[in-house]
Amino acid sequence: MVTPERSNSERSNPERFNSGRFAAIDIGSNTFRLLIAEPASPGNTTPWHTIYYTHRIIRLGEGLHHTGRLADAAMQRAMQAFGDYAKLLAHYQVPSNHMFATATAAMRDADNGLAFRDRVAEETGIDIHIIEGETEANMSLAGASAVLTPQTRSNMLLFDIGGGSTEFIRAENGHCRDAISRKLGVVRLVEAHLHSDPPSTSDYNAMLAAADEHLAKVEQFWADIVPPTTLVGTAGTVTTLAATELDLCPYDAGIINNHMMSRTSFEILRDRLLGMNHAQRQAIRTIEEGRGDLIVAGLSIVEAIMTRWHYDKMIVVDAGLLEGAWLEISRPYS
Repeated sequence: MVTPERSNSERSNPERFNSGRFAAIDIGSNTFRLLIAEPASPGNTTPWHTIYYTHRIIRLGEGLHHTGRLADAAMQRAMQAFGDYAKLLAHYQVPSNHMFATATAAMRDADNGLAFRDRVAEETGIDIHIIEGETEANMSLAGASAVLTPQTRSNMLLFDIGGGSTEFIRAENGHCRDAISRKLGVVRLVEAHLHSDPPSTSDYNAMLAAADEHLAKVEQFWADIVPPTTLVGTAGTVTTLAATELDLCPYDAGIINNHMMSRTSFEILRDRLLGMNHAQRQAIRTIEEGRGDLIVAGLSIVEAIMTRWHYDKMIVVDAGLLEGAWLEISRPYS
């Protein structure tokens, strides 16, 4: 439950705020995430000590593929979330200069994205930074690297599947070699190619082909076509797949971080999910409301990556852009 908004006198008194707390908001094309945390003590498993975390599937990018604009219904859902997040920031006494809200593909690509950003600031006080794909990729790398093992970080390809885009980052020991963002997202793929329920073979193959076209462009961007040793996936698609493989309910990020999913396990899970209709997938307790169709598109992206670059396993990490944004806002004060 969202705590009621504090009075004007409380919100206008800066001494009332807790200067040790920082907040990040990840405004994705599908999911909005909020993290309120304090810097952790030395020896903690993460650089942050979570005070409050929440997320919602908003589907801000719904219809964008066809119209080029954020839909009225999507913006209304988003405004409800932003209003609730503003109340939470006040309740947990986060100073405005300790909050970093990042928006990605949906607001970046929409003709009315800037106007919507301004509306959010005016109505809720949340200032949104619409970041470019390369910045998004580097923040995702920072967030993921904070919890990955040194062996995984030594030479990895990190991919971050979103609703409107997927980022690909080649990194060594936590340092970015190169990063590219492609307009390959689960909302885009579903709206363009998912026409049957359960998904038909032709629907799924169309998604695989579309994903592979983007991967070919990624290879053209690389100076050398040498995939890193370890494949690492972050964001809702891969964490949901990992949680479903493990039947992990309630969800526990600590168990998901550094979980290894083999190609065989992935294929067994793929076949199980593709054999279900939307209602059956949505009834799985590890697949949250609103992700029952999107997980099909997510499967196609993961499969295309593993197939094209011959990976026989994938490391899953819960941390990504949200945590990278939190590190970005907290670093000047550490």
